[in-house]
Amino acid sequence: MTLPILAIIGGLIVLLWSAGKFVDGAAATARYLGMSPLLIGMIIIGFGTSAPEMIVSAFAATQGNPGLALGNAYGSNIANIALILGLTALLSPIAVKSEVLKKELPLLLAVTLFSVYQLIDLRVSYDDAYALLGIFAGLMVWSIVSGMRGGDDDALAGDVACEVPEHQPLKKSLIILLTGLVLLIASSRLLVWGAVEVAVAFGVSDVIIGLTIIAIGTSLPELAAAIAAVRKGEHELALGNVIGSNLFNTLGVVGLAGVIAPMEVAPEFLYRDALIMIGLTVALFVSCIGLRGPGKINRVEGGLFAVLYFVYMGYLIQSSF
Repeated sequence: MTLPILAIIGGLIVLLWSAGKFVDGAAATARYLGMSPLLIGMIIIGFGTSAPEMIVSAFAATQGNPGLALGNAYGSNIANIALILGLTALLSPIAVKSEVLKKELPLLLAVTLFSVYQLIDLRVSYDDAYALLGIFAGLMVWSIVSGMRGGDDDALAGDVACEVPEHQPLKKSLIILLTGLVLLIASSRLLVWGAVEVAVAFGVSDVIIGLTIIAIGTSLPELAAAIAAVRKGEHELALGNVIGSNLFNTLGVVGLAGVIAPMEVAPEFLYRDALIMIGLTVALFVSCIGLRGPGKINRVEGGLFAVLYFVYMGYLIQSSF
């Protein structure tokens, strides 16, 4: 048991470090090649912060643990909204001024509802997975076209630009990118092995491991980014990272895992975890769109998000034993 636990701890540490290097290298390379800061933030950084979930879930599906993949994706989405944005809003309320975010919020809600609708038959089939990846590809094209047409004059663009490395030689950027990618893959494989061994030893399902240990661990890049953004006064950047990450998780992570291996879904996952993800996404949408005033996640809402997350975690752990 000691070795699997060490594999989880070591795998998470290397995973998070390598994900950061991967993002830095990719963002610097994209900037060197002339991509706008806003597009880098929406695509490169959005993908980078979801790279741990994507690679971990791909390995889990390859090794015959699709429940771990699905739990990781949905659990990360729940953690991103309830834990990360909840704690961020407690530190400092998040005012939503960016038109980019207001366009992406309805899209996130629609994608979330569609992905849960696919689970009604308690299965993620090849057709479901290809549909998710098709939407994912369309979203990427739409983001690129919108970013090129809209330019970088949006309120979010300045915040994103500050996060992208400048004046870094292309050769150094490529080395950092490749190093981060190799370590990302290796640490993900180690993490999945350790998680599966622990699940077997304690007699809990791989879905629960994915929803708890793996989901929280792979969501740490978003938490680190959110705290850094708040310290710099760039609150919308924290929200933008979470929205982008949840879109990537729902479409790319679940879609990729489903293409590798179709997934059977337990009824309790649909009626518990999927519904919680929908509820949190709706609550986020209502808060940020601002139906009765300017969009804002205040401290009270942030506190409620955080409390809900800890209650949810407590219930999952209690029900597992």
